[in-house]
Amino acid sequence: MNQEQFHHQLARQGITLSPAQLDQFEQYYRLLADWNQKMNLTALTEREEVYLKHFYDSLTVAFYYNFREPVNLVDVGAGAGFPSLPLKICFPHVQVTIVDSLKKRITFLEHLVQALNLDHVRLYHDRAEHFGQLPEHREQYDLVLARAVARLNVLSELCLPLAKVKGTFIAMKGAKGKEELQEAQGAIPKLGGEIKDLHQLYLPGDEGERQLIILHKVRPTPGKYPRQPGLPAKKPLK
Repeated sequence: MNQEQFHHQLARQGITLSPAQLDQFEQYYRLLADWNQKMNLTALTEREEVYLKHFYDSLTVAFYYNFREPVNLVDVGAGAGFPSLPLKICFPHVQVTIVDSLKKRITFLEHLVQALNLDHVRLYHDRAEHFGQLPEHREQYDLVLARAVARLNVLSELCLPLAKVKGTFIAMKGAKGKEELQEAQGAIPKLGGEIKDLHQLYLPGDEGERQLIILHKVRPTPGKYPRQPGLPAKKPLK
């Protein structure tokens, strides 16, 4: 996907980018490719792959969630900034918090945020299990996002504690999303969540299936969740 195709495909979804926003995406690509030579941020480095499988893929969440309203979101395990920073470029008013367990990724993101002149972006080097127990972050976010971090039964324990009651958690998954949702049926209600939707879509050019799992936070998460670092993955809730 070249930049013109990127622009056109987003316009078809009602997302119109200005020349300045397109420049931000191009600068994002260049910085990602440059830093990736020094540290492993992504396996995808070709421009057209990055535009399709990182930038466009990140923005598919906006096809099903209204980012034109004020939104305070947290991106758990954002890696090189996906999906939250492409969303921030498209919807500059959105307030973004990113938490990632690797310091080198946070260092890259600090540089990227400054270079792209993005405001209202907060970056935290922390484990999600610890972050979700901090009073200043627990149940403080309208929207929690995670893309390719862990299976949904594990991910729900890391993410639902951060969502406000009446907030939303969206897990961005590949073709096995429905299978993961089935596996997490027991865990989700224990964490205060409720299944709202599962949306299936395909990247342009038949470049892969994506499934977006949307959960609503319907009641507070019990205080014992998330459990100690590493425990959610070792002993997933059932």
